[in-house]
Amino acid sequence: MTSAFDSFVMFAEMRTGSNFLEANLNAIPGVTCHGEAFNPVFIGKKDQTEFLGVTLAERESDPALLLRRMRERTPGLSGFRYFHDHDPRIFDLVMDDPRCAKIILTRNPVESYVSLLIARATGQWKLTNPKNLKQAKARFDAAEFQDHLDEVQQFQMRLLRALQARGQTAFYIDYEDIPDLAVLNGLAAFLGVEGRLEQVDNSLTVQNPEPLSEKVTNPAAMEQALSRLDRFNLSRTPNFEPRRNASIPGYAAAKSAPLLFMPIKGAPITPVLDWMSTLGGLERDFTHKTLRQWKRGHPGHRSFTILRHPLDRAHRAFRALEEGGLQPEQRNVLARVHGVHLPRPGDAFADTDARRGAFLAFLRFLKRNLSGQTGFRTDAGWASQSATLQGFALFQPPDLVLREETLTEGLAFLCGELGLLAPDLRPARDEADAMLDAIRDAELEEAARDAYQRDYLAFGFFPRR
Repeated sequence: MTSAFDSFVMFAEMRTGSNFLEANLNAIPGVTCHGEAFNPVFIGKKDQTEFLGVTLAERESDPALLLRRMRERTPGLSGFRYFHDHDPRIFDLVMDDPRCAKIILTRNPVESYVSLLIARATGQWKLTNPKNLKQAKARFDAAEFQDHLDEVQQFQMRLLRALQARGQTAFYIDYEDIPDLAVLNGLAAFLGVEGRLEQVDNSLTVQNPEPLSEKVTNPAAMEQALSRLDRFNLSRTPNFEPRRNASIPGYAAAKSAPLLFMPIKGAPITPVLDWMSTLGGLERDFTHKTLRQWKRGHPGHRSFTILRHPLDRAHRAFRALEEGGLQPEQRNVLARVHGVHLPRPGDAFADTDARRGAFLAFLRFLKRNLSGQTGFRTDAGWASQSATLQGFALFQPPDLVLREETLTEGLAFLCGELGLLAPDLRPARDEADAMLDAIRDAELEEAARDAYQRDYLAFGFFPRR
């Protein structure tokens, strides 16, 4: 049988049973696991600083060297254990290699956390002889456990995303599955080796088989802390909104001041550009290269963007459609499927009630659109400001996020840092504002909140009525 793999990596964490699984992998004919080969302070096992002719310093300089050595000098299938705090350069090297099999070992994070505390207290990380067992109880620390949980979950999400993006799969195995002979031989089949186990390697002894409540000194406090955790992430708002790019060509910089504006479509733009143009003119149409050059040429530079209240910004997008911002076919679909009945370009709504009804339907359309439930692309003018800022961050997040209603105060702070005369850019009322004020009510506010949950949560927006 020819294997699809020529190496493997076991993704695990401390106290998840990785030593136990490694012992069983090494018992499978044709499989060798070389321990924590990329642990920052040793190679393979504790205190070992040289392996396969590669020193710790050489591995630090070129981690791929050790990866090659393991594959070249190991008969059969070679692999190693990788934890979230091991050499980060190795992660992409193995993820980019489809011939490197991925094994993902997991364990109840409370169990692994308590086991970690006990191991630290006793100094006993592996047990081969039960006579040498050292026992201790741990004190459960809620804040420390939350940090532990966050680290584990973030790495697992990163791992899942990396597999998905590369079209790969992994063999998932839980701590409690390791003693199952059928599961271990299933793992051997996944790796594509002919060897199988006849029995589980039990050379390592389970160190703390007691119930969790008996392993800690404060079980009541642990139970109370765990009850407050949102285990199933019930409060999370699913996000299916398309990711946005950094929109660098839309940035504007002042020619005679180290100031960069990163505009959000639908939020205040023109008054800011008019002011910045008085600072020696504007530089526009940046590319990644020219923006980096501008930054290098303007030490001490500051960048900023401006948020607008979601209801006001949605109304600006609605006004753009009202004034003819869609093809006739799209306007028909918007009316027929989503109930957004716009007047023909050049005409006006029959009355205020008709306008309000169409805008309410548009807000409800936005909720579906931002959830990926419509055939319309998500226009930059109505995309969530959260998604726009995340797009900015792909290149560089802004130094300051200002708000339309306090723009003068925000720019005063920014200009104070740069030694510039601050402008008075108080929000100016225009026709669009008057139209919105004529129909603004609690139902529209609630529809906007429903559509832009991410923005309301992220930026603390609240109804203006």
